[in-house]
Amino acid sequence: GYIDAVADFIGPDIDIPAPDVYTNQMIMGWMVDEYGIIKRQITPAVITGKPLTMGGSLGRDTATAMGAFFTIEATWPQLGLNGSPADTTVAVQGFGNAGAIIAELLFNAGYKVVAVSDSKGGIYRREGLDIPSVRQFKDSTRTLKAVYCEGSVCNGVEHDTITNEELLALDVDILAPAALENQITEANARDIKAKAVYELANGPTTPGADEILRQQDVIVFPDILVNAGGVTVSYFEWVQNRQGLYWTLEQVNQRLKQMMVEETERIWAIAQERSIAPRTAAYVHALNRIGDAVQAKGTKDYFTDGQ
Repeated sequence: GYIDAVADFIGPDIDIPAPDVYTNQMIMGWMVDEYGIIKRQITPAVITGKPLTMGGSLGRDTATAMGAFFTIEATWPQLGLNGSPADTTVAVQGFGNAGAIIAELLFNAGYKVVAVSDSKGGIYRREGLDIPSVRQFKDSTRTLKAVYCEGSVCNGVEHDTITNEELLALDVDILAPAALENQITEANARDIKAKAVYELANGPTTPGADEILRQQDVIVFPDILVNAGGVTVSYFEWVQNRQGLYWTLEQVNQRLKQMMVEETERIWAIAQERSIAPRTAAYVHALNRIGDAVQAKGTKDYFTDGQ
């Protein structure tokens, strides 16, 4: 099996797998169980995203969306656009673990989520969608396109069914691609009307599209920042496993918020100071940290000149 093939290349001090598309807590639990059988030892810190009963962390299942929410809350007021959440329209592409949860978090915070979609299509309502009801209906194994077409959820409310391509082109304040990679390309980037894009998915915007969006003054907050909540709480899970601790959900989210807000504010400050895009600012921030670590160990100049 898969873990049998990679067992020699992973470990709590080597590489630590975390959940992604088409995995869940049960599958991650299978992985840590199989690793223990192969290595003949209980090693919960080798895998993250596990069930709570197998050493998982509270808050890991919502971490990607929660981290994105903290990023949106920290940056949106600074963009000089619509000030209040009630006046801010949002479209979310993808209604899986990240998309559905960020849609509900924004809805609960007062944002007007006007469109959501899954792989089969989406729904749009200018006045805003009732996201908890949409999630409830979606969880009953039906597609989003059926939410207002079948059953009793929000029956009789005016709505439109839309494609994923149409959702990306909606005239909204915030566009949150939370599905798969390469959704915004050079072919459709000029159709993007959103004021800001927050990348919850990995690599939803191609490099060519990124440049087009920059020319159109669309602010793109990159995946390496926006969806970092998932890997951050995976780190928290690893820490808890190594120390034999179990943090409360409040502790997890408090630590996550602190880290996400600090990193977001620093990256935004770099972007403003240097007049560069947030994606470039994130790379600058990361490279600065690597440079500091290299400098701390001593550079060629230090060993040759003592400086």
